[in-house]
Amino acid sequence: MSSRILDTIKGDHQEIESVYGRLKQANDPEELTAYQNKLTWEIARHAVGEELVVIPAIEKYVRVGRDVADRELHEHRVIKEQLKKFQNMSSSDSEFLPTAQTLMSQVLENHMGETTNDLVKLEGAITRDESNRLSRSFNRTKMFVPTRAHPSIPDRPPFETALGLMTAPVDQLVDVFRTWPEDDVDQIE
Repeated sequence: MSSRILDTIKGDHQEIESVYGRLKQANDPEELTAYQNKLTWEIARHAVGEELVVIPAIEKYVRVGRDVADRELHEHRVIKEQLKKFQNMSSSDSEFLPTAQTLMSQVLENHMGETTNDLVKLEGAITRDESNRLSRSFNRTKMFVPTRAHPSIPDRPPFETALGLMTAPVDQLVDVFRTWPEDDVDQIE
């Protein structure tokens, strides 16, 4: 059964929020680090997947889509900068949880705009088949993109695609040596 792009993105948003909830409940530095890695992995893949699949579709199909795309890309840049700061922190740093909270505030604001406005407009401008195709493309794309924030990489294809494809294997190799939540290890590997 195919899923529409709006539903796929909402599902991704819910997963990101769930991981953040588990991070906030973590009790020790190792568990915090595990959820830090998982949250970084989820947000990085989601953002690049949107930049390669969803934002170009908005630009193509939605009236004033270029303006929407430019705003989305700006919001993603801000999120990636904060994500880079967060991903490089020690879980024992006194600013760890406040940094995570700032990051999630930015992420949630972006999610709200996407699901209540941008993606609704996109769904209204495309067929159900096209929406299903975008959903499948988004999910496939997330398998091949970087798993860490790289704000210096351009955020528009073809440069993002080429540099992302070069960066992703390094991220994925290093992911093997990172600490992950026990219940998520099979999903990461």
